[in-house]
Amino acid sequence: MADKKKSLDWYLLARVLALSLPYKKLLWVAVILAVVLAPLTNIRPYLIKVMYDDYIIKNDMEGLKLVALIFIVVILLVGPLRYLFIYLTSLLGQYVVLDLRNNVFKHISELQLKYFDKTAVGQSTTRTINDVEAINTVFTQGSFTIIADMLGLFAVIGIMFYTSWRLALICLLVIPFLILATYIFKEKVKVSFQRVRTQISKMNAFLQERISGMREIQILNAEKREMDKFKIINKAYTQANLNSILYYAIFFPVVELFSSIAFALLIWYGASGYLEGKVSFGSLIAFPMFLSMLFRPIRMMADKFNTLQMGLVASGRVFDVLDNKDKIPNYGTISRDKIDGKVEFENVRFAYDDENYVLNDISFVLKPGETVAIVGSTGSGKTTIINLLNRLYEVKEGSIKIDDVDIKKYELHMLRRRISMVLQDVFLFNGSVLDNIRLRNEEITKEEILKASKMIGAHSYISQLPGGYDFILSERGSNLSVGQRQLISFVRALVFNPDILILDEATSSIDTETELTIQYAIEQLIQKRSSIIIAHRLSTIRHADKILVLDKGRIVEMGDHNSLLQKENGKYKDLYEMQFLEMSNES
Repeated sequence: MADKKKSLDWYLLARVLALSLPYKKLLWVAVILAVVLAPLTNIRPYLIKVMYDDYIIKNDMEGLKLVALIFIVVILLVGPLRYLFIYLTSLLGQYVVLDLRNNVFKHISELQLKYFDKTAVGQSTTRTINDVEAINTVFTQGSFTIIADMLGLFAVIGIMFYTSWRLALICLLVIPFLILATYIFKEKVKVSFQRVRTQISKMNAFLQERISGMREIQILNAEKREMDKFKIINKAYTQANLNSILYYAIFFPVVELFSSIAFALLIWYGASGYLEGKVSFGSLIAFPMFLSMLFRPIRMMADKFNTLQMGLVASGRVFDVLDNKDKIPNYGTISRDKIDGKVEFENVRFAYDDENYVLNDISFVLKPGETVAIVGSTGSGKTTIINLLNRLYEVKEGSIKIDDVDIKKYELHMLRRRISMVLQDVFLFNGSVLDNIRLRNEEITKEEILKASKMIGAHSYISQLPGGYDFILSERGSNLSVGQRQLISFVRALVFNPDILILDEATSSIDTETELTIQYAIEQLIQKRSSIIIAHRLSTIRHADKILVLDKGRIVEMGDHNSLLQKENGKYKDLYEMQFLEMSNES
């Protein structure tokens, strides 16, 4: 299991580093700088040793000037090169994060809806923001800085042995114990970081859901219950962070302890060695500096290894999203500027979970220019039919054809361009009314928007808003009434001039006055294009060419309004009479 985990870490690291391949020049410059900085940074104590042993003691001031000049040049070089190394690795990390975040968002936007059915929005947000940002640390504080520190470590050990192998051996006596402590620290902190990533994902998911649903929470007087739940999640997140802090609080004093022991051994052996003539005075001056250079990267390397591990944990989560192939395949090659609008379902069966079928043997034909209405109780499969037509999900059995061509053969984006939907639950984005209607498609002119808006009677409503079409909507359009949001979504659907129009209970949330305003326009519009209407108010579909009555995923009745009302004990007749009775009671 450990070998498998280790190989997985190496695989993830290789995959993360592969993200930098489009920036090979930056990558190679960073590697070269790491190689150059290793000896330059750690040669200074040796130069001090040379100055003492070869020049100061011998009173050779001319030779001392040359070595001092070299020392100054090294110091002047290290600063800018170190700055350049830090800047380039950070720049490389930011470029990688920029590309990766774009790729993650693009990939998520292409996944089937069942991914979003199963995955909390907060979790996807964490993957796209927090986890991707953590991958940046692989470049800025992880792999490259670890490589630089390792090279520096080897360089300082090499120079130490070259300077005095006796003192080097004494100083390295504590290294095995330090390596063991570092390994234990690394493993413990890695586990705590994994818990931190898990807890922050849970917290983001919880907050996103509760803040979005704050209206319902306040209506249901559930603030205290939700606060208690948040306290539990927040406590778990805090505890995960405290665990990592505890390990740091233990580790760094341990490193200081070993560093002090090494320094004590150096003084003890170095002093006696100097008196016996085995160690030079310059070496005694240089080795405390060597010790500092030796222990500083070891101390920081453990932290950087864990930063790297945290980045790898985050990368594993991000790659899990990118490796999710549950996308609608876009293998279609047929692309048309216009379709006639004939829709045909042939023995379609579908299940969201591959077991419990919500549609069974659905077959019907919608001729070009006709209107089909779909009615049925909640959960009967009405919305599923239009989701399949848009290829938001794939049919399990049977086929769906448009103009006698299987919808899988159409280019996916072209197919969806020719179909417009108005949903019961309207989603509006933060921005102006104009931007929400055209969805930032600059090819749609304001004149076209005004024309569509006037056609359905929305223009007078929108014009009354402060700023009219430039009125800024808040998140989800919460500063508009339900009816206003519905009208805007209706204009949005029409302005794209679809060949197939779908209304998913589009008037159920609109008051009677607003419904009357747009009803005539709807009837005029559906005469020009194929239309599918999912209706709650049966009074709005009396003029449909065909009405499908669904019950438990099956079509139990089919016909026009009058023929269905004439059926004895018919499902449609029961629904109609029940709704008529409710309206009579309300009046």
